[in-house]
Amino acid sequence: MNILIYVLVIGAGLYIFLMLFLFVFQSSLIYFPDNRIISTPHEIGLNYDAVSFKATDAVELTGWFIPASSEIVVLFCHGNAGNISDRLDSLQVFHKLGFNSFIFDYRGYGESAGKTTEQGTYRDAEGAWNFLVREKGFKQDEIIIFGRSLGGAVAAHLAMTQQPSALILESTFTSISDLGAGLYPFFPVRLLSRFNYSVVDFVRRVHCPVLVVHSLEDDIVPYGLGVKVYRAANEPKEFLEIAGDHNSGFLMSGNSYMNGLRSFINKYAIH
Repeated sequence: MNILIYVLVIGAGLYIFLMLFLFVFQSSLIYFPDNRIISTPHEIGLNYDAVSFKATDAVELTGWFIPASSEIVVLFCHGNAGNISDRLDSLQVFHKLGFNSFIFDYRGYGESAGKTTEQGTYRDAEGAWNFLVREKGFKQDEIIIFGRSLGGAVAAHLAMTQQPSALILESTFTSISDLGAGLYPFFPVRLLSRFNYSVVDFVRRVHCPVLVVHSLEDDIVPYGLGVKVYRAANEPKEFLEIAGDHNSGFLMSGNSYMNGLRSFINKYAIH
């Protein structure tokens, strides 16, 4: 009996320790920045401008502008790992579609200064928007905001506060709490979470055309969360189902992905 009590006490202590770990070190479980720029658009044959700009709270950020013969620009908010140099495949997709693109690194990622925080990522995206409008001269209705995974939350928050031509959310979740509850079902994640990133709340306040892209085979963000994001969005909206895992589904889906993006953009974002 004493051994059983001892085991229960040890188990309870370990459980409490793990909960404290989840609470204190949440940012390290959400953000996985890399400061090494391992490649550039030149390596896939694309011309680009390496630019510096400021977030709305004056943090120095960096990004790449890839020009094309189009009035449309895709503002790309990437996911939670790596940096802009890991997204060349997406930049090539946008270029093949014929659109300008602008990708930037959040604070703490790549060569951008600062420490990553939730509110900081929102301010970073606002700074990227301001750069396109004020420095590059794009009109609001010439900007498509695109977000993948965690970047979908950042993109939806930006679209909620601005008036873009369209919003594209790929492989994103309803909220960090919902995603975490699925990944750590034995812990009270919703009580422990210090992060929000509530895409469903943001997208309800977005008033531009919305495309939600998700794969049934997504191994990180469940397909059902993407469906809930779609249901929360206002009309006009469309859903594009792709195949493949979380990180490479857009590549594995090939022409069906490209054609889905092209169809949506031509329908709603080309004036």
